[in-house]
Amino acid sequence: MERMFKKFFLILIISLIYLTPVLAEKVIVFEFTEEEKKILTVRKVKKETTYTLGSNENGNFLKAEAEGKASGLGIEKKINLLKTPYINITWKVEKDLFGIDEQSKKGHDYVARVFVIKKTGATALSNRAINYVYSSNNKVGKYWRSPFTKRSIDYVLANTKNNLNEWVTVKANVRDHFKKLHMIEVNEIEGVALMTDTDNSKRPAIAYYQNIYFSSE
Repeated sequence: MERMFKKFFLILIISLIYLTPVLAEKVIVFEFTEEEKKILTVRKVKKETTYTLGSNENGNFLKAEAEGKASGLGIEKKINLLKTPYINITWKVEKDLFGIDEQSKKGHDYVARVFVIKKTGATALSNRAINYVYSSNNKVGKYWRSPFTKRSIDYVLANTKNNLNEWVTVKANVRDHFKKLHMIEVNEIEGVALMTDTDNSKRPAIAYYQNIYFSSE
């Protein structure tokens, strides 16, 4: 009888191990709170984009408005891409930049973009970046080198043709993209930034950012 009970409990324990779901790891990048906004690094290219905070049923969000302006908000944060290689972004574009040539210097503006940054040298200019964009004019999955620097690649994760004035959630494997687009193995990145800019086209744009985080799957 005792042996039978031991065998029963052993089977039960093994079953629980295999049936218990493995929780996905998650690293939140931005909280979008007043306290956080005060400590984020502001990178101004031309005047300052207006960033304001808000909230809805899904949590806090950041609203961005620009017209002939370009400034970003960044945070230095190490992300282990071996554990959490996927970036997740929820965003919305209310007013886009339809008709511009985003691959040219004159039209290199995005209503919404999120940078992931890998330090590969002593200065900021030597860093490698992937610029995940909400495009006004290009198809999802399309990518190209920035017309201003070979070290930054623009990758379309959403576009206004498919999703205008509605929230959309996207995901990308950052580690795989660094290998494919920059041809380098990257196990860790050091920073994430976002920016809404219209300094080249001089046109108005409105976008929203929410729930930006890294996950294991």
